[in-house]
Amino acid sequence: MAEGSLKDSARRVQQAIEAAGFDFEVREFPASTRSAAEAAAAIGCTVEQIAKSLIFRAETSGAPVLVLASGANRVDEAAVGAVLGQPIGRARPDFVRETTGFAIGGVPPVGHLKQPLTFIDRDLMAMTEIWAAAGTPNAVFPLSPEQLVALTGGQVADIRQA
Repeated sequence: MAEGSLKDSARRVQQAIEAAGFDFEVREFPASTRSAAEAAAAIGCTVEQIAKSLIFRAETSGAPVLVLASGANRVDEAAVGAVLGQPIGRARPDFVRETTGFAIGGVPPVGHLKQPLTFIDRDLMAMTEIWAAAGTPNAVFPLSPEQLVALTGGQVADIRQA
C-alpha cells in the first residue's frame, strides 16, 4: 500500500520502519486486526504468527515496557519483571497513549513517543514469518522474528505464562 494512502498512525509506523533502515510494508485491511484472532483471520495466518504488542508500566521506574508476545500466548508478568529487575503492572489506556502515541489495539513495535524497554516472547523465534501491529486496529506488517529483534533492539525471553 502506498504510504500516502495510509491512515496517519499507520504512516507514522511506515516512516519509523524506514527510518530504522528496513523496508517492511505496512498493510491496512478492511477487517479489524485489533486482536490476535482477528488479525490472523484477516491476514490468513495462524494466531501464533501474530506478534501482539502489550504495554506495561515498570512499577519502580514508571518506564513503559513493551512485550511482543505470540498471539497464542498469555504473558507471565512475573517472568517479565524478573528479567527486567522490577515488577511490572498493566498500563492504563492513557499511559499507553501518552508514552507510545498510539491507542490500545494498534500499538506497533516501533515509532513510540518514548522508547520502551522491549521484551520479545521466545516462542515467536520459532516462526518464519510474523505479523506486527502498525498503528491502527486495521494495520499490520510482516517480518521475520530476527528482523523484529533487530528493529526493536528487544531482548528475547521466556515470558509465556505456563
